[in-house]
Amino acid sequence: MGVAKRTRATRPARAAKVAALAGLVAVTATGCSGEEVLRFGWPEGVTPEAESMRLLWTWSVIAALVVGVIVWGLIFWTVAFHRKKKHETEPLPRQFQYNVPLELFTVVVPVIMVCVLFFFTATTESSILDKKDDPDVTVDVTAFQWNWEFQYPEEAPAPDGEPVSTVGSSTEVPLLVLPTDRVVQYNLRSTDVIHSFWVPEFNFKRDVMPYPEKNNQDNVFQNTIDREGSFVGRCAELCGTYHAMMNFEVRALSPDRYDRYLDLRRQINPATGRPNTAAEALGAMQDEGCGELCSPTAVTTEPFATDRRLRTASG
Repeated sequence: MGVAKRTRATRPARAAKVAALAGLVAVTATGCSGEEVLRFGWPEGVTPEAESMRLLWTWSVIAALVVGVIVWGLIFWTVAFHRKKKHETEPLPRQFQYNVPLELFTVVVPVIMVCVLFFFTATTESSILDKKDDPDVTVDVTAFQWNWEFQYPEEAPAPDGEPVSTVGSSTEVPLLVLPTDRVVQYNLRSTDVIHSFWVPEFNFKRDVMPYPEKNNQDNVFQNTIDREGSFVGRCAELCGTYHAMMNFEVRALSPDRYDRYLDLRRQINPATGRPNTAAEALGAMQDEGCGELCSPTAVTTEPFATDRRLRTASG
């Protein structure tokens, strides 16, 4: 009898050791850093707003895992140690129908958890959607089947009086050039159907509506980009035949490079007699030593030939 009791006593400890070892192997075998593990699959963002959402996601997953471990532990404990075995001589656990403290616990604790989760979700959402009265840069984003136009309405216009603007085509992916470390405001509008402005590195997307004021849609949001780089942008709302090819690219430049870019956009190109396009301005900056960051064409995506006669039966 003493041996049997010792065996039953050491069984939970042995199971805990096996579970801890399995968890350690699972973490170390993935080759992930601590920061990657704590992201729990959340993409790495390039804005403070993205980091705020990542923190909410991390702590929500941790809370869910804690609850899950407790529930799983209770289930496995019951299955392993409170089942009737063959020739069982020991009495079953005490049975009861009502337990007021336990019932209060199972109601009050989940309500508290939901309230805490709601609080942090609401505060995170409020901070992300907060808008400053005087952003540093304002961009009008216009979506249309199946491309994008980006206009800088508050910047000084080009010599021809037109605002600085970039329009994509079936042969050119439009570049949305933005500064780092400045508050950028995006004003979204569609000329036809519903589209969606999505940059994965922003960890944020928003529908682009025709007549947003009539659709009760908040079509404005702001963010700040932390670092230079090229980030693919996509339409995330099924909008027609070439929806999947409706891409653009965010090109984040340091403030001084961004100011230089705008200066070049307002200059007349001697070869064309018109203000420099985005590609021409970035090409000139590349010649000045900006490097790959100032590539005149998109580096994260490429245009799609919409002429079906160019396609073969295999696609």
